[in-house]
Amino acid sequence: MNFRRVPAIPVLILTTVLALAGCGSGGSSQSGSVVRIGTTDRNSAWDTFERVAKRDGITLQTTNFTDYKTPNLALAQQQIDVNLFQHLQFLGQYDVSNNDTLTPIGSTYIVPLALYSKKHKSLAEIPAGGEIAVPNDPTNLARALNVLAAAGLVKFTGAPAQPTAADVDKGASKVKVTTVDATQTALSLNSVDGSVINNTFLERAGIDPHSALYADDPNNPAAAPYINVLAVRAADKSNPTLLKLVDIFHDPEVQQAWAVATKGSSVEVKRPQADLEQILAGVEQGLRAR
Repeated sequence: MNFRRVPAIPVLILTTVLALAGCGSGGSSQSGSVVRIGTTDRNSAWDTFERVAKRDGITLQTTNFTDYKTPNLALAQQQIDVNLFQHLQFLGQYDVSNNDTLTPIGSTYIVPLALYSKKHKSLAEIPAGGEIAVPNDPTNLARALNVLAAAGLVKFTGAPAQPTAADVDKGASKVKVTTVDATQTALSLNSVDGSVINNTFLERAGIDPHSALYADDPNNPAAAPYINVLAVRAADKSNPTLLKLVDIFHDPEVQQAWAVATKGSSVEVKRPQADLEQILAGVEQGLRAR
């Protein structure tokens, strides 16, 4: 996805911030430190996350953005202190496209990316020449195409690490691929043979994640770039309050709430900050080489 700098974005905070300073500025209140956090998927587990954080002395002020571009832009512009919505591949794409240095401070989870269908109950039922919808943003598109390749539905003309629609060998592939906005992948199920859908949009569409025809393996080392993270500005990578959020996210009470909210589809990941930085560096190096 190509990002570009835009003027400062007005951010709607869920609770008033006029009397409180964000932790990035060293502010605190009587109840402890205040952290402004952004996401794109404020599910029911966020209530537990906020409550456990409050118990540990951190007041979370959560902003739920409606698109994937804004949380990183808002973080870069110091309108929030941290975000939790993206995997390392997506973060790397943002950094490279914007010559920025947003960085992970902790891992959260990984979500298998999967193929769903309303017309067919198995991969074998998908007909030759069938149509499969995939998200069109570069990071999710590449992963979705790799899912289809692993499922035996498409083949590539070469061996691209981050394939695009142009890499699909139409003559050798069983299905044809249609790229749509990620928000439209679930809505496309009524008109296509299958769709590769991000976890965020499964819940909104009421789709059972366990109904997938095929999903990638989150334990495969090749899936490391798709580990979701808490991301901050580089200057805040050692901020003790922000680092404390990593431990809070992995609190058993928060994890139980997350499992319920995602119907068990997200897999908890605990990786050291140094590992995440190394994975991100590899992602960014690959993107720049391209």
